[in-house]
Amino acid sequence: MYITCLDLEGVLVPEIWIAFAKASHIPELTGTTRDEPDYDKLMNWRLGILKEHGMGLKEIQETIAGIEPLPGAREFLDELRTFTQVIIISDTFTEFAAPLMKKLGWPTLFCNSLVVAPNGEITGFKMRTENSKLSTVRALQSIGFETIAAGDSYNDLAMIQAGKSGFLFRTTEQIKKDYPQIPAFETYEELMQGIRGAMGI
Repeated sequence: MYITCLDLEGVLVPEIWIAFAKASHIPELTGTTRDEPDYDKLMNWRLGILKEHGMGLKEIQETIAGIEPLPGAREFLDELRTFTQVIIISDTFTEFAAPLMKKLGWPTLFCNSLVVAPNGEITGFKMRTENSKLSTVRALQSIGFETIAAGDSYNDLAMIQAGKSGFLFRTTEQIKKDYPQIPAFETYEELMQGIRGAMGI
């Protein structure tokens, strides 16, 4: 049996931190895992910038409320779920993701959680498990599933390479150059065909 594992931001919805950077006029927050492979380093840097500007969870959630899935994402996900189990494995946080999951039809999401002070300041974060994307794929494989994965960033590469098949989706030119062996797609139609092909259907 197959399970398809998808990244969230950049694949199904816009990058939350980029949207918030624009809304808050804090350009430093545009950095993502496409730019910084070390997620702990990236998040701690983000939290420092938020503290410096007096921003917290409330301000970020206000931005997220206005974010819509990428054009075609909901339809892609709906069709994909007709022939394969799907899990979204993301390094985002429960506190960010819920409104987006509603707009995507409540798919299964594995992600992380924030540590939030009573005043709304984000003081830290709790990762679900170490190397969460790879750990999740390995766990699924250990109970008899074949995994197919797709993502756009450095932190997706381990789960993409660990499964039966994996794909890059709307990634950067640098990542495509660094990993030419991984098929790279730009449209949901291409990605759908790639997943179907990997499953032999």
